[in-house]
Amino acid sequence: VLKVVENLGVSYVRGTDLYKAKLEVELRKLKFPYKALAEDDYEARRKDHISHFILRLAYCQSEDLRRWFLQQEMDLFRYRFNELSGTLMQKFLEHVNLPFEAIGEDLKNELANELCASTPGYNMSKVKEQMFYKVGLADAVDLFRARRVFIKDGFAYVPFKEIDAIVLNTYRTKLSKALALTARSLPSIQSDERLQPLLSHLSHSYVGPDYSVQKNTGKISLDQIDALSVKSFPLCMRQLHRALRDSHHLRHGGRMQYGLFLKGIGLTLEQALEFWKKEFIRGKVDADKFDKGYAYSIRHNYGKEGKRTDYTPYSCMKIIMSNPPSQGDYHGCPFRHSDPELLKQKLQSYKIPPSGITQILELVKGMHYQLACQKYFELTHDVDDIGFSLNHPNQYFTESQKLLSGGRELKKEFNNSGNFQQKNNSQESINSSSTPTSSNATADTELEGLEAYFTED
Repeated sequence: VLKVVENLGVSYVRGTDLYKAKLEVELRKLKFPYKALAEDDYEARRKDHISHFILRLAYCQSEDLRRWFLQQEMDLFRYRFNELSGTLMQKFLEHVNLPFEAIGEDLKNELANELCASTPGYNMSKVKEQMFYKVGLADAVDLFRARRVFIKDGFAYVPFKEIDAIVLNTYRTKLSKALALTARSLPSIQSDERLQPLLSHLSHSYVGPDYSVQKNTGKISLDQIDALSVKSFPLCMRQLHRALRDSHHLRHGGRMQYGLFLKGIGLTLEQALEFWKKEFIRGKVDADKFDKGYAYSIRHNYGKEGKRTDYTPYSCMKIIMSNPPSQGDYHGCPFRHSDPELLKQKLQSYKIPPSGITQILELVKGMHYQLACQKYFELTHDVDDIGFSLNHPNQYFTESQKLLSGGRELKKEFNNSGNFQQKNNSQESINSSSTPTSSNATADTELEGLEAYFTED
């Protein structure tokens, strides 16, 4: 269920009719009791509660797992809460004992003018019809910031139609604390041989492909990389490759991001050593300095040095959320970290049509970075719908190669003018994370000790 929620959140604008319709169809397919409260189905609610708390145990084991679980639960809760009738919403609010309450008619009449003036879209008659809640300002910061509520004496007066924002914020806070507390109890739980295998399995259940496992090892030659960088590399890796060819050097963030990507597409350790050495000695690094300062870290990436950890390539969310590039760096996500004008120039140099550039920049403006990358894929491959949710640079490469070799069906849809139709979708990439893998979580921990090997620039 949570994987479905994640995929739809990437592909459609949350809260729209299309998103809700798609989600309802998928939940029905899975026979998930998303209307158990409305249908007063005690047994369905009981199973729902049990499964939620089991997943808490499974997904509290690392920061990545907790973040992913929290975001998907938030999206599912938002959908289910907004599907309730007004009466059931009020019943729910009374049942869960949230730290706010509806104001009485006397107070509402006293504040009627202020409520009318401070609440967008409300006239006096609507104020009198609507129920208002007195909420602590700390719990209504988002509404206050957007100037959607009346503030007095440290309290926000929130209309019933906006109460979902308060409920969701409270839910996020409580669930986040609960996951942290559950994580502290893990040692005693993991010592139980009956539970430990179950929890490990659950936290792996929605894991995407592990790109540290090279299915194409040795099938890509070094001579092919330049051509592949144009045809099948995501923009982040194309940018790194170009910078490496131009300056014959990458700083440690770029070497990590690009080196692990190349490993994931099939470069062997021997090829990687040859590739980096040839490029670096064209610059200011001689062969001896490379062997002493850089070769060790490449072997380390392949699990041949140090702790023998087989490092996994970075996912989109890791690239977007961690280690932002500074001046002189080329790593990171171009859609997230580039100046919009520089991004526009880069896309123009890659012959992206003006209409496509406009669409990409709109997605970037809305902080929908993975969707911007999906749009880039569509425009560079002449397809209207890529048919998958993009969450990993190596996934981009694999899907590109499938498509170019005829392994995927091309899906083109033209409008009457002959132009590609834009799919109406959006994404909250920063707020939602791709499904984390166990190997990613392990690698994040191990990388802390690896940074020392990449300090030489």
